[in-house]
Amino acid sequence: MMSLMHRLPKIELHCHLDGSVRPATAAEIAEEEGIELNCSDLRELTERMTVSPSCTSLVEYIQRFELPLQLMQTRKALTRIAYETAEDAALDNVRYLEMRFAPQLHTRGGLTVDEIIGAVSEGLSAAEEKYGHCVRMILICMRHHGQIDNEVVVRAASRSKELGVVGVDLAGDEAGHPNELHTEVFELADRLGLPITIHAGEAAGACSIRSAVEKLRARRIGHGVRLREDAELTQVIRERRIPLELCVISNVQTKAVSSMENHPIRDYLDQGLLVTVNTDNPTVSGTNLTREYENLARRFRFSEKEIRRVAQNAIEAAFVDEERKEQLRERFEREWRELGLLAVES
Repeated sequence: MMSLMHRLPKIELHCHLDGSVRPATAAEIAEEEGIELNCSDLRELTERMTVSPSCTSLVEYIQRFELPLQLMQTRKALTRIAYETAEDAALDNVRYLEMRFAPQLHTRGGLTVDEIIGAVSEGLSAAEEKYGHCVRMILICMRHHGQIDNEVVVRAASRSKELGVVGVDLAGDEAGHPNELHTEVFELADRLGLPITIHAGEAAGACSIRSAVEKLRARRIGHGVRLREDAELTQVIRERRIPLELCVISNVQTKAVSSMENHPIRDYLDQGLLVTVNTDNPTVSGTNLTREYENLARRFRFSEKEIRRVAQNAIEAAFVDEERKEQLRERFEREWRELGLLAVES
């Protein structure tokens, strides 16, 4: 029988395109483009694209992106991978998906940033049309890129709203390239009216979360597991109702937290923080939102009421307009009623 957690409607706010490539698709693209992967079979390829249980750091985790990025340098490949990522989410009953990617990482084959955004949009739109969910894009600026490259991304995001771009992000080596290096870029994003989410409090401490909010004008925080190191800042985040994009399984794999037992998600929820739960990288982490929800129930004793609250938080945190949010609320209410769970109040 299909599990209840699978059947639940879901919202995904933090999912990386290059961390979501199907291994079988990677093999086919490599064959079509004549790229030598040096893998004997699909099993070995999958192992190279999936993090090891013995992973010791974020640096080791990030190495799993090197192979997919080799294969994501043509319009055809980007469109296909975008479509399949959105399809996988739909089959997991994700009703709203924000898919993020860094356009500057896909220019090796000569594509422009605008062409890359267009290719991804084409794939996501085709999946939307087939499955009836809502899929939007967040464009990532990389911490190790210079101001000029990142300004190109921000300006492209501003002119690509009609293609489904709803915000911008900053990702990469958080400890080695602090937020302060990117203040001007995100001031520009704010002036252009782009919602901002920042990877912070993952590989660096709570001070990174503070500067993301105060200097980069973040409306959401990606990860934020180290927020608990600063009680005063925790209160600020709660009072300002700044959502946290937690990715529990990934957070343990990257050693942002030392173990599942030490993950702060239960404490954060109990403190009234706006917790959302996400996959981060479905292929790299070997996860999906069903698995994430099952983990919440099994390891953190989340009740159906609390899982529903997580989803409702994500609707409120989504970078879309109020009309779309109301449609999502109505759809959730209907689907929870059909599952016999409407009596579970938030």
